[in-house]
Amino acid sequence: VGQITPIAANIRDDASVATCIEGSDAVVNLVGILYSRGRQSFEAVHVDGAKRIAAAARNEGASRLIQMSALGADSNSISDYARSKAIGEMVAREAFPGATIVRPSIIFGPEDSFFNRFAAMARISPALPLIGGGKTRFQPVYVGDVAAAIATMLDKPETAGEIYELAGPEILDFRALMERMLAEIGRQRLLLPIPFWAASLKASFLGLLPVPPLTRDQVRLLRSDNVASGNAPGFASLGIEPTAMAAILPTYLRRYRRGARL
Repeated sequence: VGQITPIAANIRDDASVATCIEGSDAVVNLVGILYSRGRQSFEAVHVDGAKRIAAAARNEGASRLIQMSALGADSNSISDYARSKAIGEMVAREAFPGATIVRPSIIFGPEDSFFNRFAAMARISPALPLIGGGKTRFQPVYVGDVAAAIATMLDKPETAGEIYELAGPEILDFRALMERMLAEIGRQRLLLPIPFWAASLKASFLGLLPVPPLTRDQVRLLRSDNVASGNAPGFASLGIEPTAMAAILPTYLRRYRRGARL
């Protein structure tokens, strides 16, 4: 493994991005946000930022560009997040025609913002919300598998220009995921169904917080399943067998068990 040299860059600044990419053979854009705030908007990060990085990669002579998107990316989506991800794909490919697009489902792993977030809530709250009844389906994918897939893509020139859907081996709805998480941390909590309209109303206020736990756009996003369509290549085409949640969740969720220290 070669030495890693961190370089700070501002995705909203042409010169900063160009300096960061200078001399690179391949570029992987993993920059993304879950909510808009001030200058860090979906448009600025997912669209303008993707275009800026792709153009810089082309100008610097990079041979490969991999653009991280998301399952559910759709230019006609009612969600600003999903819509901006789709437009980001388009502008990246316009600036760098051979760009490879990666669309993962919810990514889990030791520092994830999904299972960790709800496990932390379960430590202090007697109930966990099930927005829309908890019926939205997901196909969680292990971060290590996503990293391995990207590394494989960079080693295989034939993956250039392709769109990959990266999803785990299990499809579970939100309720089932919360039940799985609670079982891992050994806690019992009330799973409280909340209609979409009520969640949207609550998110109107929560979305005003500096780091909002829920936004109206995230509620809109939860109206659609987050699973592979089957119309695009995935792990199998890269020779990778996705890892089951049961093999990974216990390795980092145990810290949320009663008596454990974070």
